[in-house]
Amino acid sequence: MDQPPKTKPFSIAIIGGGITGLVFATSLLKHNVPFVIYESASQFGEIGAGVGFEPTTVETMRLIDPRMKEGFLQCNKGNKTTPAAKEPPKWFTVRVGDKQMSSDGGGVYRSDGQKIALGEPLFDIPARSGPRGGVHRAHFLDQLVKLVPQEYVRFSKRLIDITKVGNGSSDAVLHFLDGSSAQHTAVVGCDGIKSQVRHLILEESVAKPRYSGKYAYRALIPMGKAIDLTGKYATETSQMYIGRSGHVLTFPIANGAILNVVAFSSSAKWESEKWVVPATREKMQSDYATWIPEVQSIIANLENPDVWALFDLPPSPTYFKAQPRICLLGDAAHATTPHQGSGAGMCVEDCFILGELLGDTDCAADIEKVFSAYESVRLERTTKLVETSREAGKLWECEGPKGSDLVL
Repeated sequence: MDQPPKTKPFSIAIIGGGITGLVFATSLLKHNVPFVIYESASQFGEIGAGVGFEPTTVETMRLIDPRMKEGFLQCNKGNKTTPAAKEPPKWFTVRVGDKQMSSDGGGVYRSDGQKIALGEPLFDIPARSGPRGGVHRAHFLDQLVKLVPQEYVRFSKRLIDITKVGNGSSDAVLHFLDGSSAQHTAVVGCDGIKSQVRHLILEESVAKPRYSGKYAYRALIPMGKAIDLTGKYATETSQMYIGRSGHVLTFPIANGAILNVVAFSSSAKWESEKWVVPATREKMQSDYATWIPEVQSIIANLENPDVWALFDLPPSPTYFKAQPRICLLGDAAHATTPHQGSGAGMCVEDCFILGELLGDTDCAADIEKVFSAYESVRLERTTKLVETSREAGKLWECEGPKGSDLVL
């Protein structure tokens, strides 16, 4: 008769109860690693609307826990694929949406002289085969919450410091704003781009987020209204409208009930101390004054839009500290701009890899080696994403080194 798996002889403090914290907690549950989630808010909650996952990430969810993949599929509304999979699935259909891109105001020309009217499909970006798509962040978070027993969660715990136990131990003592403290073998920061954990282990020059020169209007449109505005294709395929110093994405979420809209624009500086502020109709209309009527209609019908400043993190020299044992995961390690749609996927990958490594460990003294191994396979890959995502944002907005002309 098989013996039940033994509980690991160490405990992990997870700072942050967002998507990354809950995915990592689920990964630790799989390997019987004791943990506690410390969340600064009074309850679970996600800001933002849609988030996309590619097939590699969905498969990683299954490897962590098949119920996680099922939860994603319950929330998912991906692009429709062609019959019998004769063609690869689409990631986005790209259209020119800005009249400034046209020399005659009516379209753009390929190198062979073919004219493509503004707003008509320019080309498709293929996607990898397999389950993929967009989900509403809050809906997916609700699915993740089901996987983590509530007794492992402490709410209203805002971290202010981490100190070493002393007496030769590398254990960590967490200090919270409410005056309480907690001791764990190691701490994993899953507390996002504004991570307090990151600030505790890195120099300010690399711990502080940096403005990317881009901002985005984010809002939702009920799908019935979206079909009236754009046609039925909005329900079937993610769309990208490109222009000078701006681009607009639309994709279905919430099982096709809602169209998620992210409209990007550019500015050299971000003046507000807040990263998310209410959008004004006047500013939105000004940003897209030269765009085609279809895009202008989408912008005009956004419900309660906010404007988000897009920040990312500079390259980190390391993702962990040995004394006491502290490690960064997800956006706390490598927050990126959204132009490649892979930031959340990288967070899931982090959770799987670190969870597997801790699952193969039976000694607290080896956790430093675990963190080092995790860093060795994650730092280069995730740092590259931050860089290439910035490059992609410039590509979609025709801000290349050779100018803003569109060459096909």
